[in-house]
Amino acid sequence: MNEPQVIAEMLTAKTIAVVGLSDDPMKASHYVSAYMQAAGKRILPVNPSIESVLGERSYASLADLPVRPDLVNVFRLPRAIPGIVDEMIAMGFDALWTQAGIVNAEAAAKAEAHGMRVVMDHCLMVEHRAHAR
Repeated sequence: MNEPQVIAEMLTAKTIAVVGLSDDPMKASHYVSAYMQAAGKRILPVNPSIESVLGERSYASLADLPVRPDLVNVFRLPRAIPGIVDEMIAMGFDALWTQAGIVNAEAAAKAEAHGMRVVMDHCLMVEHRAHAR
């Protein structure tokens, strides 16, 4: 988990599913996703409470996505991560990123045991900026 090479590989993702993406521009999930979108990434919002955000239709779950994302970026509380990992395993997704402050070591271990690359407790936007230099 959190190996520099894995972080660098994940930053090449072209399609990013964002679990917990908010339509509130003041929330980190929104402005981080807007930044990544401006950097050329396709954002797939996953939030059953909203219809659309950042010009993209929102989906109720990872299973509802129309395409396979290269990366799943999570803005949910640590207790939600095990369920997200289970859904990712069922879908065959292989790249999990949780934002700064979001850690669930047991879920990370399970994800890695199923062949996933995992980054936890890192901001995707911060890492993207740092690697863009």
